[in-house]
Amino acid sequence: MGTFASLDEAREFFKNDKFATNAGMGIDEITEDGAVCSVVLGDGHRNAYGGVMGGVIFTLADLALAATANNIHSLSVAQSVNINYLSAPKGEKLIARAKCIKNGKTTSVIEVSVEDDTGRDVALFIGTAFKLPSK
Repeated sequence: MGTFASLDEAREFFKNDKFATNAGMGIDEITEDGAVCSVVLGDGHRNAYGGVMGGVIFTLADLALAATANNIHSLSVAQSVNINYLSAPKGEKLIARAKCIKNGKTTSVIEVSVEDDTGRDVALFIGTAFKLPSK
């Protein structure tokens, strides 16, 4: 079992991620080695020419990384991340699917794929999370 005993417990913990929650992002699923997060897109997620801001995509992927990493080891923080934007979203919703691809002694490497609700690949995000010492 991970840090969180249930999806509700993970949601309760991450409600304090104000930037993500104020942008309408949430955790839909949490597993031993992954998480699914999503956001329904609105006007507040758009840039000057009407596209989805890259920061929205990044923040959603970062939330999925955080949920996954902190379920593996509480507390974990992002140490290094890389994102490749693949395509502009066309749908009304973004979905980030995270999975741990390496769970080491002091770090976890997590891959997050972001797609829209039409199935379009939007971004690929790879992050390394550092495991802080337990209190």
